Amino acid sequence: MPLSPTQEQIINSIDNEATSSHWKDWKWQMRNSIRDLDTFETLLNITLSPDQRNVFNETVKKFPMSITPYYLSLINTSDMENDPVFRQSVPSHHELDIMKGDMADPLHEDQDSPAPCVTHRYPDRVLLLVSNTCPMYCRHCTRKRKVGDQDTIPTKTSISKGIDYIRSNPAIRDVLLSGGDPFLLPDDYLDWILEELRKIEHVEIIRIGTRTPVVLPYRITPELVQILRKHQPVWVNTHFNHSREMTQSARNALSMLADGGIPLGNQTVLLSGINDCPRIMKALVHQLVKNRVRPYYLYQCDLSEGLSHFRTPVGKGIEILESLIGHTSGFCVPTYVIDAPGGGGKIPVMPNYLISWSTNKVVLRNYEGVITTYKEPDSYEPTFCDRNCDSCDLLLKLEDADETKAIGIEQLLSDHDQTISLVPASNARHSRRKAEQ
Repeated sequence: MPLSPTQEQIINSIDNEATSSHWKDWKWQMRNSIRDLDTFETLLNITLSPDQRNVFNETVKKFPMSITPYYLSLINTSDMENDPVFRQSVPSHHELDIMKGDMADPLHEDQDSPAPCVTHRYPDRVLLLVSNTCPMYCRHCTRKRKVGDQDTIPTKTSISKGIDYIRSNPAIRDVLLSGGDPFLLPDDYLDWILEELRKIEHVEIIRIGTRTPVVLPYRITPELVQILRKHQPVWVNTHFNHSREMTQSARNALSMLADGGIPLGNQTVLLSGINDCPRIMKALVHQLVKNRVRPYYLYQCDLSEGLSHFRTPVGKGIEILESLIGHTSGFCVPTYVIDAPGGGGKIPVMPNYLISWSTNKVVLRNYEGVITTYKEPDSYEPTFCDRNCDSCDLLLKLEDADETKAIGIEQLLSDHDQTISLVPASNARHSRRKAEQ
């Protein structure tokens, strides 16, 4: 796939001897990340006003900037202020507006950390922070306190202690790798983390949160996919916020992961001036499912410092869900959640479809506004439960179904079953045998 004119302009400004193969090398992209205003202006061939420059320089002192050349090339320079790519990647003076209620760690991830690199909030799953480096510093990041901070880079020793904590807690069946971005770790280092987790018998699934398919799609390589395949089941959740981010390079990255057998999900943050529009969100979820990515969460923007200009009323999220539920495929509809301040976890928020109920009827409404009733059972007696789960012989059958138990003719044909004949229960000859015994 040839480079766009803007990409040609940027790569020549960085290094006029660089080729398209350099552009598609994720390590080259990281080495040439844009971190200062002069480079930003030079590469896009623009000049900001003195006021814009002053605001920019003041903001990056507190919240640094880092943009990959690839993501920079997506900015619409003819309408930057309204461009969703620009607004997600370039510092704004609004980030310095620390409002009452803003917090450095609104989700209390640090308080819920019983071991290095671990946040343990839910009973059966933990967050394992394995990196604090990102391909781009998203302006809406809830972990702005850590990303890019040299003092918070997880060491191998710290990660090992986190894995030891997981190993010593059999209730943990699900581990989410996050950061920073886990995919910015070297292949062999990521392979080591996944291998150590796979040695733990009670860890059933591993999830990885990454934004590389959005801002650094060239990081998705055949070698990386092979590592993920080796440690299945591994789930990957990415972070598209707008359909303009779904470029051909992004599609190629998603296709490589999906073709490798990796289940894909997406977590979108609801952002004022970027995607707080039902039509924009519908376009995004349609692009996602077309590329084999299941919309997973729609997040209400967190109460992190400097994000007040991104936050919308909760009612905007409800409006967006109303525009999706019933109006498009069910698997296109994400779960709208508020990550509760203080570490309360994700709380689903939905439109109200249950209008009223009585002892034998519920009153419901559908997406069109049609109101209907559903009749409850006249008599419902649940199976008696003595609450003694250890000796339950009723419904609590949790073991996997045994697929090796052959029945009927299959028994006679199978190699693992020693049955040599099937005899009707009323067979007289066999009845005589039993009588003679």
